[in-house]
Amino acid sequence: MPFLCRAGALQAMCAGTCCTCPGDSLIGVKDLFANLFSMQVVRISPALGGLVSGVDLCQPVSDDLRDEISANLVEHQVLFFENQPLTPVQHRDLAQRFGELHVHPIYPNTGDVKEIIVLDTNDKNPPDSDEWHTDVTFIEQPPLGALLSARVLPPFGGDTLWASGIAAYEALSDSFKDFILTLTAEHDIAASFTIERYGNSPETRKMVESARVKNPPVVHPVVRTHPVSKQRGIFVNYSFTTRIMELSTRESEMVLNYLTSHVSKPEFTVRWKWKQYDLAFWDNRLTQHYATADYMPHRRVMHRATILGDKPFLETDVAS
Repeated sequence: MPFLCRAGALQAMCAGTCCTCPGDSLIGVKDLFANLFSMQVVRISPALGGLVSGVDLCQPVSDDLRDEISANLVEHQVLFFENQPLTPVQHRDLAQRFGELHVHPIYPNTGDVKEIIVLDTNDKNPPDSDEWHTDVTFIEQPPLGALLSARVLPPFGGDTLWASGIAAYEALSDSFKDFILTLTAEHDIAASFTIERYGNSPETRKMVESARVKNPPVVHPVVRTHPVSKQRGIFVNYSFTTRIMELSTRESEMVLNYLTSHVSKPEFTVRWKWKQYDLAFWDNRLTQHYATADYMPHRRVMHRATILGDKPFLETDVAS
């Protein structure tokens, strides 16, 4: 097997040293490719979305690569990696490189890896993500991000769309920005995880009721500051945001209806058509997503790891 020494001469393996550069240790072919090919990101939509190449996420992720992925995640808001056939253990270990993982109180997991959610939708378990939402905003410190792996796909359909809360906020008038900067909103697990949908047996009903007790409603700013980029973005979503605290019921409904519909404008979105073993990594802090439910009666199976984040805040002493 050929090797490359640091001087750059391709040589046959010879007793562990390079014959043209005495004393120079050899780098194996695997390391050669790691050195010659670096991570590349191509923007695929004006508002958000980057297609990544040159990375094998099935291999351990170095600190440098982790930092490069993190920086690109902030810049592009959602990253797409093709052909990453991660096992559940690899998926978990990869996600843990970016922070502590969340264990979902209701969704099933792989069994042996509790941090990996299994989203198996079919005729007997219809889709429930076909509305715009940000994951797990019903806790005090909602997720930083999530990594979603495509395992089983329908012959067509089942795309996922992401929307940028940053782009949506920046498109608002200054007057409306000033108004919503003063507002906070309640987020509640019960708004989306209902007894009717998820409590169809004594065991699952008890599970849902327990999840509600352990996750009481929380209040977050309607506009939050991204902790890294310092950009502002809309932080309410259709699935979990129930009311705006400072407004009357009717006023709250009007403002929430406007904001949730505004975020989903096509100009603020990117759409991904899945292939098996594609992996999406999105910044959950200021994005929303929507999984299209257009593939019944076919089956769609996705695995998700969710990375915990920080408490949402709004910096008021910076430019909007």
